[in-house]
Amino acid sequence: MSREDKEKIFTPRGSREFRFIADAMLGRLARWLRFLGFDTLYFAHISDGKLVSIAMEQERLILTRDTGLVQRKAVREHVFIHANNPADQLVEVVDALQLKDFSHFSRCVACNGLLSRIPDKAEAKDSVPEFVFLSKQVFFRCSECGKLYWEGSHPKRFRENLAGILSRTADH
Repeated sequence: MSREDKEKIFTPRGSREFRFIADAMLGRLARWLRFLGFDTLYFAHISDGKLVSIAMEQERLILTRDTGLVQRKAVREHVFIHANNPADQLVEVVDALQLKDFSHFSRCVACNGLLSRIPDKAEAKDSVPEFVFLSKQVFFRCSECGKLYWEGSHPKRFRENLAGILSRTADH
């Protein structure tokens, strides 16, 4: 897709301002974008009409693999994703929108809620395995679903995988 085509599809803005809604085929991409700190809605079962309605009401950029969806007159701002692999999909989005401003570990990858640091570690004691409580000092809670997070092997592997993925973008 040429730069001119991309400019017709979305309105340029600061990358932290992007708010996404991903179609039902892009659940893993939605998780990656959330890990990067982007407000990304995803519903496993949503009609095209409802997805477009939410995108318009909330001024969200549609991420889709559905050619029928992008042909709708109401769909103005979107990025059509060609890749099947979630890592390749992420590269497409980062390249298409020239994303650079990431805020790792600020959103729940499960529900998109904002994460906030738990001020007193003791609040996490009954919600995490004992060895985690004893070995970790910092915990985060999702404002929406209440899920707890801590800096363990998952975020470390995510960051390592992410570094490899982002090294494939056009800017590197």
